Amino acid sequence: MTLRVQLLLVQVLIVCVTTVATGLVAGALQERSIREAYKDRMQAVALSVAQLPAVLDAFDDADPSETIQPIAELIRKASDLTYVVVTDAEGIRYSHPDPDRIGERVSTDPSVPLSGEIYVGTQTGTLGTTWRVKVPIFEGSAIIGTVSVGILESELSADFQGNLFWLVLAMVASAIIGVFGAAAVTAMVRRRIFRLEPRDIASLVENRETTLHRLSEGVISVDRTGTIELVNDAAARLLDKPATDLIGLRAEAVLDPILVDVLENGEPDGRLVLSGERVLVARSTGSRHSGEEVAATLLIRDHTELHALLRRMDGAQSLAAGLRTQAHEFANAMHVVSGLIETGRTGEAREYIARRTPGGSIGLADDATVLGDVELTALLSVKAAQARELGIALEVQQAETPRVAIPTDFGADLLTVIGNLVDNAIEACTLGDRIVVSAGVHDKEVRVSVEDSGPGVPNELRGWIFAEGVSTKAASSTGDRSVPSRGIGLAIVRRVVQRRKGDILVTDSALGGALFTMLLPLPSTRRRSRMAARDTQ
Repeated sequence: MTLRVQLLLVQVLIVCVTTVATGLVAGALQERSIREAYKDRMQAVALSVAQLPAVLDAFDDADPSETIQPIAELIRKASDLTYVVVTDAEGIRYSHPDPDRIGERVSTDPSVPLSGEIYVGTQTGTLGTTWRVKVPIFEGSAIIGTVSVGILESELSADFQGNLFWLVLAMVASAIIGVFGAAAVTAMVRRRIFRLEPRDIASLVENRETTLHRLSEGVISVDRTGTIELVNDAAARLLDKPATDLIGLRAEAVLDPILVDVLENGEPDGRLVLSGERVLVARSTGSRHSGEEVAATLLIRDHTELHALLRRMDGAQSLAAGLRTQAHEFANAMHVVSGLIETGRTGEAREYIARRTPGGSIGLADDATVLGDVELTALLSVKAAQARELGIALEVQQAETPRVAIPTDFGADLLTVIGNLVDNAIEACTLGDRIVVSAGVHDKEVRVSVEDSGPGVPNELRGWIFAEGVSTKAASSTGDRSVPSRGIGLAIVRRVVQRRKGDILVTDSALGGALFTMLLPLPSTRRRSRMAARDTQ
């Protein structure tokens, strides 16, 4: 059965059931209304007869029916009722539509009106089953008789059936209109879903969910008001936020401002942005078209590792340039050695070779480690070797501090921060410059400084040097807007320091260049024990 038929049948069923139920309720209310109207009329007639002076005076006559019968019949005909019966306190009739019944005792129980109450109900008498009202007749405080007024139940049914035709006609008309309305709604729904069947819709949804959630590229969709409607798994992972915390919120309330800027203004070629501590490439076609707000999609891709590779490539290029310089100097040195040997000055040649051989350490004892971290020591050793190849002296100084165990996650952050600071110092320096890295622990706080003899940081940039995209170095010459290599490293440093509740400053160095000083509080023992317990679970 097609979706169109299913929708139509369900709606027709709803319309028919609703119409029939409404008709039954309306019919019941109509029957009740007719019955109540007759009850009010009968009660008014009965009370008026019971209070007529002529009727009251007739009770003292030798033949009360002679006076009461004409009055009762006149009132009955005028009121369009079946009967008006007046009886004495013994239940003997003084009036009746059938004169032969006058003088007989009533066939139904008169005890209710004779007790002073008004009776309303259905009873079967000499004329058939009737809806009747019985009231007492008072003379002073004494009850001297009753008045019974009624109408046949068959007449009530006839009145109800007389109105039933119009009720049924209204029900049929409502059902027909409802069926045509259901057909129109079915057609509209079919157009809105592109005339797809349920199986087609289910297949599309499954394919969409599978595709979106298996993509390595993050996808974030917003409606024309800027409210996030869709976040796939990759986007939630890249933003370090659960998808449920993003969907339904305004984009500017949960996304970094630079991502919102890409989403709103568009960036079809992609822009390198920093979200948290991740380097992302963000693309979007924008949320405005012809001056109007439209739905938009933001695509984000993780370039953190690529950015690190680019930085290493820049370092390799710098190293290659330094090696070319060293090769030229080495050729000159070989000429000197060759000349000394040819002139028989072998001792001077050996001394010259010893002076020209570069050392291989970073200025610490052979068994010493920086802050007790082997990986950090290895990193600085590599940086020192790279600096030496470029003709730059890199020295590591370590304060005499008690040995402190550095947590694994804290050490990883130290590697990120110190590595970026040293890379920036190496890039800022030229042949013959000097870099000094100092590290130590004071009052449960790691203090690291990196200073150089390079050009330094201008005063007007010191308030912005840690902002994304700000750099004192020339922009990348690759021409690829998606992989700019400047203004990211120090931004990552600041975000790591802020996450660790630390601080970082840039001032003038005694060496003549820039001095970066970083303070990072060590995690408390209690907090570290909780983290260790959590990691073991």
